[in-house]
Amino acid sequence: MPTATLTSETLALHGGPKAIPEAREDLFRWPIITKADEDAVLDVLRRGAMSGTDVTQQFEKEIAAWFGVKHALAHPNGTSSLLAALFAVGVGQGDEVICPSLTFWASVTSAMSLGASIHFCDVDPQTVCIDPDDFERRIGPRTKAVVAVHYSGHPCDMNRIMAIARKHNIKVVEDISHAHGTLYKGRLVGTFGDVAGMSLMSGKSLAAGEGGMLITNDRMVFERAVAWGHYERTAPGTKYFSGEPFITDPALQRFAGIPLGGCKNRFNQLSAALGRVQLKHYRGRMEEIQHAMNRFWDLWEQQELPGVRAHRTPQDSGSSMGGWYNPLALYNAQELHGLPVPKFCEALNAEGFKCGPGANKPLHLHPLYHEADVYHAGKPTNIAHAARDVRLQAGHLPGAESIAHGAIMIPWFKHDRPESIEQHVAALAKVTRAALEKRLKA
Repeated sequence: MPTATLTSETLALHGGPKAIPEAREDLFRWPIITKADEDAVLDVLRRGAMSGTDVTQQFEKEIAAWFGVKHALAHPNGTSSLLAALFAVGVGQGDEVICPSLTFWASVTSAMSLGASIHFCDVDPQTVCIDPDDFERRIGPRTKAVVAVHYSGHPCDMNRIMAIARKHNIKVVEDISHAHGTLYKGRLVGTFGDVAGMSLMSGKSLAAGEGGMLITNDRMVFERAVAWGHYERTAPGTKYFSGEPFITDPALQRFAGIPLGGCKNRFNQLSAALGRVQLKHYRGRMEEIQHAMNRFWDLWEQQELPGVRAHRTPQDSGSSMGGWYNPLALYNAQELHGLPVPKFCEALNAEGFKCGPGANKPLHLHPLYHEADVYHAGKPTNIAHAARDVRLQAGHLPGAESIAHGAIMIPWFKHDRPESIEQHVAALAKVTRAALEKRLKA
């Protein structure tokens, strides 16, 4: 039997040549570390100032200025910043917090430690962000706050979310861990709600090694966040006190010196030093990422092939994807003869196009929110103090549940290198054509 002829269109999965030769190692490396980063960290290390606050407070001021807000408060990680944000807007026992099911657990799970229940809502399958209509449907008499997650750098529809929240007297917490520098109609996300929290861990687009930041324009929200876990910054006379009156509320002054939440949220100054240098260069590096990712999608759209669509904001909309953390492609299996996304990704990876199927798994289906009695209350923690059962079963949030089959995590270009980007587009086109022609099957 004759051997099949191999051509450039023969999938690498089937023995053909790879569409992408080995890419330059730094094309995807992040964060970018220079001597300036090293010197800043070494200065803190040599001074033994890791647990101080002088560098941290400088970093906070620079973050506040970058976002154009009045207050910023550093935290050990993004999770603790979001917990502090929820506490600071008044979330407590018996309250409900609404959050999209499609997100990392840190966006909202800590609400249960405040005695609140988490009511998950759906996402728009095109933006992969909170569906405002479903958010409003989930509101009940005890809904205190909503967490608006700007997922994979895409901005939420903040005009609608804010209008709904104000109508129902609900506080808005923005999670911008994926969206440092993202614009919604010309304005930075994180500046719409009552407060925002973010992760600065080393994988994020704005990276400080490990850490988080809370930002707000509301002085009382800021003070409550300080009192929750920054005990050393509430009482004069400690070596950490800078002289600035962090706490002005007499009700909070009574408890100065001990954190209200029993949390210790001091930021490690090695990360603060790194974050300060990273922030100086972030806008320029973010813009290069934007050029690279938009180049990729512009070239792809010129192919006029079905099955794969860009997850990005419309051009000339005044909105943007910030640092484009965790970029996604939207996948339509029906347009490719029902080819499952894992098989499509397998073929892409063989071509040198590094990717994976899906995104975060929908949280509303996880047993933690249905069964776990974390604090021995005799009933599941998520409804331990609830006025109603907010648990949702499969089928209730079709948008969030569909993403596992309708999205692909694609390469995150850190540099705008046309040749490499063109190779990745060629690989995607090659696999898509093979799927269309039924040369790639499940």
